Amino acid sequence: METVTPDPRRWWALAALVASMLTLGFDMTILNVALPTMAADLGASTGEQQWMADAYVVVFAALMLPAGLLGDRFGRRRMLVTGLGIFLVGSLVGALAGDVNAVIAARAVMGVGAALVTPLSLSVLPTLFGPEERTKAVGITSAASALGLPLGPIIGGWLLNHFWWGSVFLINVPMAAIGIAACVFLLPETKDPASPEVDTASTALAATGLGALVYGIIEAPTRGWGDPLVLSMLAASVALIAALVLRERRVVRPMLDMTLLAHRGFLFNTVAATLVTFILTGLLFVLPPYLQAVLGHDALGTGVRLLPMMGGLLVASRLAPQVVARFGARAAVSAGLVVLAFAGFLGSRTTVGSGYGFVALWLTITGLGFGLSLIPAMNGGLSALPRDRAGSGSGLLMTLRQVGGAIGIALLGSLLAGAFRDRLDVTGLPARAADTAGESVVAAHLVAERAGAPELVTSANNAYVHGMGVVLLVCGTAALVSALLAAAFLPSTPPGSPEPEAPDMAAEGADARQ
Repeated sequence: METVTPDPRRWWALAALVASMLTLGFDMTILNVALPTMAADLGASTGEQQWMADAYVVVFAALMLPAGLLGDRFGRRRMLVTGLGIFLVGSLVGALAGDVNAVIAARAVMGVGAALVTPLSLSVLPTLFGPEERTKAVGITSAASALGLPLGPIIGGWLLNHFWWGSVFLINVPMAAIGIAACVFLLPETKDPASPEVDTASTALAATGLGALVYGIIEAPTRGWGDPLVLSMLAASVALIAALVLRERRVVRPMLDMTLLAHRGFLFNTVAATLVTFILTGLLFVLPPYLQAVLGHDALGTGVRLLPMMGGLLVASRLAPQVVARFGARAAVSAGLVVLAFAGFLGSRTTVGSGYGFVALWLTITGLGFGLSLIPAMNGGLSALPRDRAGSGSGLLMTLRQVGGAIGIALLGSLLAGAFRDRLDVTGLPARAADTAGESVVAAHLVAERAGAPELVTSANNAYVHGMGVVLLVCGTAALVSALLAAAFLPSTPPGSPEPEAPDMAAEGADARQ
């Protein structure tokens, strides 16, 4: 264990970490607002939009564990600077991209950079701050990351109203450059040479297995679930992930310690946290096209209209510790999931004529349920483990959450695409135009404009709202089932347990201390 020595530059070093986390924070949500505009300009289908979002998440999830180990072995500051540099290059490529494939490649490169930055940005804090200052420091860093979430849609919307869509990538360049400069001049170097070596084979199995799974899910609505390519991808993903699990069970010091799932509290809290992430990422994928294409708001208006969810999340982050202290973590997680289920069921009643007021209501409830369930679940998962397993446990938890996010975008996006295509009325359109219109609601609007077919706009709006309703119904059902599982299987924790913040933050930062 490293000795904590107060560094006179430690608060300046914290400023460097805040700059890094803020950049990643708003990049997580800025693309959601830009996707409808990019779909129109690049002619991207729903499947291609899913890949623009998922390329980042898949790479991020696959590389987070080895990235933490790289920082431990070769220097956390060095890897942080490297990660921000890669993120900067990926953003530059994205800004200059001229087609969908270039954007997807740029997002994958950005995922590599984010995977290096995320686990290391908090793992350096124990070496900078003593126990009496650490909670405050971690709170500031986590707040910076959370602040980026509502900033993303607003910044992205403003940029899209004034510049071309590549500006949502270009904004990352100066932000990442500031983060690099701050890390170089303010952050001391720390490392842990005793950490496990990065297992290249396990990393490759994780990346290819997850990639094959997401590819199969995204292509299924277009090709059909019985298509040989889809079936072979899904079979390959099962084989690769099984090989990963078997390999990790055999090595002495695994990157992905699957034996942690034997801890009941860790297992069910991790399942709850993963399902919450699955629901939220899927929701953030399907909502912006509704606000832009169906309700007709511009990009900035869309960003501002996502704020009620962030407001609900902020309220829940203050409320969660009090609920845990009074009723216990199991009650808090279960109640949060029930609130999330109610939001999903309420949202599924949205119609073309509902208006934004109704959407704002269920968005606020969504944010509330998300915060109430996720914070105690992450805290409870780590609290269930022995102290010496917190590092590997948090790494597994964060990785599974990212996997849940990737599958959420893929599965719920595919469900939306299938429901939209089945409901869309393309009677009278040439075959090629009908094909294009079925790719997304944005594409249908463009086809309707070119063909002078206002009835296609009406059909596309109704079809999209129907598909969104199906997705929200699935989200609500998944949340309700998760709530029942949490109530039945989560270990009972007495009221008055420690507040969630400190362990929750450890969940985000401890994976680099394996």
